[in-house]
Amino acid sequence: MIKAVCFDLFNTLAYFDPPRDEFYARFAKERDVKITPAAIAEALPAADQYWRQENFKSPIRERPDSEKYAVYAEYALRILKNAESPVAPDVALQILGKAFSIGYKFVAFSDAVPALRAVKQRNLTAGVISNVGQEIESCCIEMGFAPYLDFKVTSFEVGYDKPHPQIFQQALERSGVKADEILYIGDQYDQDVVGARRAGMYPILIERNDSSEKRDCPIIHSLVEIEQFLS
Repeated sequence: MIKAVCFDLFNTLAYFDPPRDEFYARFAKERDVKITPAAIAEALPAADQYWRQENFKSPIRERPDSEKYAVYAEYALRILKNAESPVAPDVALQILGKAFSIGYKFVAFSDAVPALRAVKQRNLTAGVISNVGQEIESCCIEMGFAPYLDFKVTSFEVGYDKPHPQIFQQALERSGVKADEILYIGDQYDQDVVGARRAGMYPILIERNDSSEKRDCPIIHSLVEIEQFLS
């Protein structure tokens, strides 16, 4: 019997606006770097993981300038690794700096709040398990998620990314229920489905864009579909 529902955040409950792949591609074009949004989207997960791992070692913003900018440069180069030709570190830094100066924000998918509301109307515990490198409390408040969430667990606070068992174990402890009583929804098979399944949770993959790839788990295309799993 399901007693708790946990959600991934990025690309499950919310998305970046403007989309980061388009964002970086536009600024790259201004610097005569040829790279498509799709090529950037492919590189972003690994680049973000590098950024989080560096933050786990010690907060990047608190490091000496030389170390700080070395991490910035490496992060930028990883984002742009699929460019048609190698990108110079100083050019990569300029592109990253432009993106950071303008910024982007999380925006809720239209089905996110209705799904969270449906969970709480059934008196189930609701939580977020996310690979993000920062505190997300203010984001959840701004997007209207906070009233429906009982807990949030992020790689920022735990020090491990999904699918590491520790981040799921932390969520399990905060939920107050057994692992096989937790439904978990995420958009990344390797991180979300594999990690949740190893922890003993029941995983569901959300694919907002149709994919022909076969998976060994339930697949939904909208969060409104989760109600069929809550009975």
